[in-house]
Amino acid sequence: MAKDKTPREKHPSAFEPSTLILNIALSVFGAIIGMQLITSLGVTPSTSIIGAIAAMLIARIPMEIFSKYRSIHRQNLVQTSISSATFGAANSLLIPIGIPFAMGHQELIVPMLIGAGLAMFVDTALLYKLFGSKVFPATGTWAPGVATAEAIIAGDRGGKRGLLLGVGTAIGLLGSYLGISMSAFGVAFIGNIWALAMFGVGLLLRQYSTPLFNIDLNALYIPHGFMIGAGIVALFQVAYVILKKKKPAAAVDGAASAEDMSYTQSEKTTSRVLGFGFLAYLVVALIVALAGGLITHMSFGMLIGFLLFAAFAAYVHELIVGIAAMHSGWFPAFAIALITLIIGMMIGFPPVALGLLVGFSAATGPAFADMGYDLKTGYILRGNGADAAYELEGRKQQYFTGLIAFGVALITVAFSYQSFFSQGLIPPVDAVYASTIEAGTSPEIAKQLLLWAIPGAILQLIGGANRQMGVMFATGLLILNPYAGFAVLAGILIRSIAVKVKGKQAESTLSILAAGFIAGDAIYSFCNSLFKFAKK
Repeated sequence: MAKDKTPREKHPSAFEPSTLILNIALSVFGAIIGMQLITSLGVTPSTSIIGAIAAMLIARIPMEIFSKYRSIHRQNLVQTSISSATFGAANSLLIPIGIPFAMGHQELIVPMLIGAGLAMFVDTALLYKLFGSKVFPATGTWAPGVATAEAIIAGDRGGKRGLLLGVGTAIGLLGSYLGISMSAFGVAFIGNIWALAMFGVGLLLRQYSTPLFNIDLNALYIPHGFMIGAGIVALFQVAYVILKKKKPAAAVDGAASAEDMSYTQSEKTTSRVLGFGFLAYLVVALIVALAGGLITHMSFGMLIGFLLFAAFAAYVHELIVGIAAMHSGWFPAFAIALITLIIGMMIGFPPVALGLLVGFSAATGPAFADMGYDLKTGYILRGNGADAAYELEGRKQQYFTGLIAFGVALITVAFSYQSFFSQGLIPPVDAVYASTIEAGTSPEIAKQLLLWAIPGAILQLIGGANRQMGVMFATGLLILNPYAGFAVLAGILIRSIAVKVKGKQAESTLSILAAGFIAGDAIYSFCNSLFKFAKK
C-alpha cells in the first residue's frame, strides 16, 4: 500500500535551477508578448497552450539536461509561468497604469503601478487559498485549464486520447479561421448547461438586439445593471455557501460525502481567506490613495468612503470575474471595472480618484482567473485529487511559479512602460475609461442601472450558487462576440444529443474533443495576433 501511495515520489520544485531559469526566460517572453498585443490589438491571447507546447518540444531535444521536461508536472510549471506573466503584465499591470497616462496625470503612473502590483499578488494568493473550496471547487469547469491539461496528457501518452485531441485541435483551428468562436463551442461540452445556456442567450441578445429590435443594450446600460443585481446576489450566495450549517452525517448520502471529500479547503478557512482578502484590498487601497495624493483632493470623510468602496469593488470584481471564468472560460473584467467606475462617478469622487479607482479595480480579477485555469490544469495532471498530499504540494509549487512569473512581469512593465507610452501605445480600453471620466454621468444612467439590477438579481436568485445564471447571462450581455452565442447553444445541443444516444460514456470523448476545440482556438488566436502585430 505504501508503494501505491507514493508512485511519483516528490513533485518537481519551482526553485530547481534549470526550471527556474527556463521559467524566468519564458516569463520575460510572455510579459513582452502580452504588452505588445494589449497595446496594439487590445487583446491578450492565452499562452498556456503555447507554454505547454514549448515544454514538450524542449523535452524532445536529445540532450540529458532537457530530458527532465518529459515530466508532465514540470511542463505544468512551465505553462503556468508564461501564462501568469502574459496576463499579469498586460491585464493586471499595463491596463491600470495606462489609465492615468490617458487622463494626462503621468505623476500617478508609479502609484498606480505599485497598487496594481500589490493587488495582483493579493489576487493570486486569494485564488491559491480558495481553489478547492465550495466557492471555487477544483472540480469546476475552468475550461482553458482542461484544454491545457489534455494537450499535455496527449503529448505524454498519445494513443486514442491524443488522436481525439488532435482532431479537436484541427477542427478548432479551422473553425477559428472561419470566424467561429471555437472556445465558446468547446466550453459548451464541459461546463454547466444552465450557466452556459444563459451565457449563450446573453451573447445572442447583445449581438442582435440592435438589428432585430432597434435597441442598443449597451447604450441603455442594461448589461451593466444586470451584472450589478446578479453580482450582489452572487455575493450573498457565496456567504451562504460558506456559513450554512452542514447536515448531520447520518443524513448525508454517499454522493454528497464524496463531493465533500473533493474539497481541500474547509468553510472556516474559506471564510477566513475572504475576510483577509477584503482587509488586504483595503490596505492596498490606502497605499494607492496616499501615494496618489488623494488626501489633497478629498475631505477626510470622502477619503474613508473611497477606501471602503475601492476595497469592496475590487473584492466583488475579483469574485465575479472568478465565477465567470470558472463557468465559461471568459471573464468580462473590462466591463465590470467600468461598472465600478460608473458607480464611483455617481458617488461623486473627483476625477483623479476615479482614475485610481478604475485602475485598482481592473488590476483585480485577471490574475485570479488565470491562476484558476493553471491550477485546474495541474489538478487534472496530478490525478484529479486522488492523492491529496501530492495535489496540495503540486498546487503550492504552481503558486510559487506564478509568484515568480508575476514578479518578472512587474519588473518588465516597470522598465518598459515608458517606451510604450512615449510612442502613444496604451491599451485601447484605457481611452474608454478616460473618456468616460471626462464625460461624467447623469441621473438617467443611475435609474437604468437600478431598474435592470432587479431582473439580474431575480435571475441569479432563481439559478442559485451552482448555476450562476444571472452572472452568466450578464456576462453574455457584456461581451460583443459575433456568433459566439450560436456556438455555445449549438455545442449544448450536440452535447445533449450525444449523451442521450450514447449515455454517460460519451462525456469523456466530448471533453477531450472540447479541449481540442479550445486549444485550437487559443493557438489560432495567439498566432493570428502575432501575425497582425507583425504587419503593423
